[in-house]
Amino acid sequence: MNAQTIEGNWTQFKGKIREQWGKLTDDDVDIIAGKREQLIGKIKERYGKSTDVVSREIKEFEARHQKTE
Repeated sequence: MNAQTIEGNWTQFKGKIREQWGKLTDDDVDIIAGKREQLIGKIKERYGKSTDVVSREIKEFEARHQKTE
């Protein structure tokens, strides 16, 4: 899954993103709008995690949900 896939299917992923990272608000998710760097930034902000940790979590999320597309 690449960044274009996430952005193109953002409506589908919004709910899954909220399930995975429940501290993100609806407004956060709307602002992110499928942009990977913004997603990383918001997760870092809400959870206090490093970029490396968040990037790894997003890659794992993408791998899990790529199979369900």
